Amino acid sequence: MPFWAIHHTPGIFTAEEKRRLASHIADHYQRAGLPRFYVVTVFHETRAEDFYVGGEPTPAGVRIAIDHIARRSPDRDSRRRNTQWIKGMLQPYLERHAGLHWEFHVDETSEDLWMINGIAPPPAGSDAEKLWAESNTASPY
Repeated sequence: MPFWAIHHTPGIFTAEEKRRLASHIADHYQRAGLPRFYVVTVFHETRAEDFYVGGEPTPAGVRIAIDHIARRSPDRDSRRRNTQWIKGMLQPYLERHAGLHWEFHVDETSEDLWMINGIAPPPAGSDAEKLWAESNTASPY
């Protein structure tokens, strides 16, 4: 499951931009073969006086924590491609904000520590996972 927790100060994203970005994120993972419902994006608006970088309040900031559980990057080159994809997707939303501090990181977690609706997801690329992707829902297999 890709989980994107996007922490940001006010005024960075409009409601429509949040919808478009979350959809764009889900589109990418769906094209990679994951069920669309695996992708969860949560926007956390944080007051500027509660957003600190280097111990100082930051008037305009974005910090994104991404958890990858369904798949892991097999090598450094694929990890670099992933970070470039993420950067390229975010830049159009963020580059218009002068003085913005933004960063992201990606954690890769064992799929053995993951369940959806109390069900351990099927193995990657399996017929059961393909069925989940087609139906866009978790079901016993």
